[in-house]
Amino acid sequence: MAVLLESSLKLPLFVKGKVRDTYKLGDKLLIVATDRISAFDVVLPNGIPDKGIVLNQLSAFWFAKTYHIVHNHMLESVESKRALTRYTPNHNALPGLVLGRSMVVTKTERIPVECVVRGYISGSAWAEYKKSGTINGRKAPKGLKESAKLPETWFTPTTKAETGHDMPMALQELKDLVGAQAAVLLKEKSVALYEYAQKYASERGIIIADTKFEFGYDDNEIILIDEALTPDSSRFWDESEYAPGRPQPSYDKQPVRDWLAASGWNMKPPAPPLPARVVAATAERYRKAYYLLTGRKLPNVFS
Repeated sequence: MAVLLESSLKLPLFVKGKVRDTYKLGDKLLIVATDRISAFDVVLPNGIPDKGIVLNQLSAFWFAKTYHIVHNHMLESVESKRALTRYTPNHNALPGLVLGRSMVVTKTERIPVECVVRGYISGSAWAEYKKSGTINGRKAPKGLKESAKLPETWFTPTTKAETGHDMPMALQELKDLVGAQAAVLLKEKSVALYEYAQKYASERGIIIADTKFEFGYDDNEIILIDEALTPDSSRFWDESEYAPGRPQPSYDKQPVRDWLAASGWNMKPPAPPLPARVVAATAERYRKAYYLLTGRKLPNVFS
């Protein structure tokens, strides 16, 4: 299976991210999800086979499924070279390797906030809770265990850092940044998206412990952008193995994090190459998440 690390297309580059490459397509954008993987804020030398296809296909799945909650920027998931001719006559600019992992989207004014939603306490929220009894600066119920289900869904927004770590934001800080009305809408839509997706996923044996959304302005309307409910933006746990009081097995890049943490790496670039077994285990987790959520095997032929 080919691994796509770079996607240099015959289109003007709009922005190159850690995982996605975005190109200008007239008044629209073409987002290509590569197989690059990052951990501890560093892009690793290895790619994960099919990772970009999973990210793109799952985002397309959720964008379609949640359109009744909030509109989004997806115009079309590009599955064939012919599809791109609707947006540009130069469809030959799109090599076959990026089919299935590309999406034509509306160009929006990005809101510089990560809208994090938590239904369970894990990760940075658990670390904060152990230290101070708070989550995102708010007092949390006493006696919670690691990975415990929270008594209510928590909205814990952060800054959207270009480099380094995102920083927690209080709701008032969010209001100061984007305005009170927009802040309330971001919270309401993020919570509604999470709760809808969590109910759907639970029926398929997956717990969505937490996730993050990004939004942008399309004219005066706030819409969902970037990706939605993927293993890169969410913690997916196997419901059959769930047991609070410890970390949970997850359908994401946890094998990568675990190996890097045990490798002696100083968490500064360059990162060491991943062993083949870690790459294979991570790829399988991404594919399984796609299958469990959609009920379909990952497509492997696009033309």
